Amino acid sequence: MQQTATDSVGDITRYMRALGESARQASAALRRIDSGRKNAALDAIVERIEAARPALAKANQRDLENGRARGLSEALLDRLALTPARIDAMIAGVRQVASLPDPVGEIDGLRYQPSGIQVGQMRVPLGVIGIIYESRPNVTIEAASLCLKSGNACILRGGSEAAATNAAIAECIRAGLEDAAVPEAAVQIVATTDRAAVGELITMPEFVDVIVPRGGKSLIARIASEATVPVIKHLDGVCHVYLDAQADLDKAVAIADNAKTQRYSPCNTMETLLVHVDIAAVALPRIASIYRDKGVEIRGCDRTRGIIADALPATEADWAAEYLAPIIAIRVVDDFDQAVEHIGRYGSQHTDAIVTENVTMARRFLTEVDSSSVIVNASTRFADGFEFGLGAEIGISTNKLHARGPVGLEGLTTRKYVVFGDGHVRR
Repeated sequence: MQQTATDSVGDITRYMRALGESARQASAALRRIDSGRKNAALDAIVERIEAARPALAKANQRDLENGRARGLSEALLDRLALTPARIDAMIAGVRQVASLPDPVGEIDGLRYQPSGIQVGQMRVPLGVIGIIYESRPNVTIEAASLCLKSGNACILRGGSEAAATNAAIAECIRAGLEDAAVPEAAVQIVATTDRAAVGELITMPEFVDVIVPRGGKSLIARIASEATVPVIKHLDGVCHVYLDAQADLDKAVAIADNAKTQRYSPCNTMETLLVHVDIAAVALPRIASIYRDKGVEIRGCDRTRGIIADALPATEADWAAEYLAPIIAIRVVDDFDQAVEHIGRYGSQHTDAIVTENVTMARRFLTEVDSSSVIVNASTRFADGFEFGLGAEIGISTNKLHARGPVGLEGLTTRKYVVFGDGHVRR
């Protein structure tokens, strides 16, 4: 049963530990639930969301009105908005997760050893996952569906700005779990917006196996610094597109447009455009015209400003900036090596793309750019769990251990060794 939060520090500690104990018990119960029942729960949650569309819209409108009154930025309000299209995307994500193969229980690498035993590795859930996020209420359903399908219990703590929307989504999840006879504690929503709850959640390794923060840099940096539980994270989304000397110009223009303007607030939106000097005079006027029409502010290096007269001068800080806004930094580079050096110096190892018809340059880019997603001839906006076929994603990781890039079902599992014998003893 969902615990009730109160306001005192002592009560919050007890409340969070009660959530942790319930989640640990639910985690054990989920190990006994097969894929059919997990999928039935996901289907039931979808039905509940469909039926609750008016209630979800009403709750979200209340959050948006409160957000505007609190002076939230347009980028945050965009993330907070739960439009009919985003509800459709939520539902599609849950359905895709339900349709995906269940990774839990898969055994691979099984092989005989000289002793006669067979040794392999089995995929198993991580256990209990704590997800801390801001603004975007669709994270609630994405996280719940991925954790449920991968056999993990989860504790979800959304931001205060989305409290009403998250509560409405949580009711859909609770009812769906009940419909499918899955323990309600498999998905628990933290009912208090007190920040002390976050401090408790990230320091309960006896109950929580991993923390996934999704939100602004300050939130993620705090959690990474203070957590005593392992953290799957990325801090920044400073994403680049490099237009190579041998780029197809039409592809280059379309990708530079989409990577920046399709949406401004996501972490996989391009923030810096790098253009080879050999094509800059031809490519940049076309790209700048599109940006002007869409109200994108251009900040450029000296060579960029020599081609785009109304571009503002770019500062050193611009090359490392994650704008999350209609602002773009543009640099004209001498060659491929200078582009890769720029990405290595200023990038965040999130997502970077090259546009080129030169296969050698494409392969070098894939090899030499050390990012969690590296893309050839496509927009950075594709760096997403849904677009990668993972179903909804729980987040994007720039870590190099365990999970990297968009984190879907497999990223929420680990492996254990399994051994098969027939009375074998070691001699």
